[in-house]
Amino acid sequence: MESIFKPIQSFSILLVEDEEATLELLAIILPKKYPGALLHTAYNGRTGLDVFKTYTPDIVITDFNMPEMSGAHMVDEIRAVKPDTKFIFITGDTGQLILKDSAKNGFTFDHIIAKPVVFQSLFTAIEQCLGEIISR
Repeated sequence: MESIFKPIQSFSILLVEDEEATLELLAIILPKKYPGALLHTAYNGRTGLDVFKTYTPDIVITDFNMPEMSGAHMVDEIRAVKPDTKFIFITGDTGQLILKDSAKNGFTFDHIIAKPVVFQSLFTAIEQCLGEIISR
């Protein structure tokens, strides 16, 4: 499946996921879909924040419930470094409810993708984020 953003060579993605199988699968699929993207990965929020501070990617795809630092706490820390970062949460039912409640209290994110991840939904979310990045 061709991406409409294939000509874009200069964007990067940080994928933060504590479920090893999900992380590994997405780490294989995303570079195939977006061959021009730089992909960085982390197994938890604390490591994700460290990786973000090193590479400052454009898009962060993260789980909500993770050990050491939740996705929400990581996002707060990242926004202090680079406020225009785009965030896509991938999470189970409980995480979706928490995210929706958090949004009512001012917590912002760009997309929520339910687990198990439907790849086309994730690709659509990434491409919408890229469209917003390009239009800046």
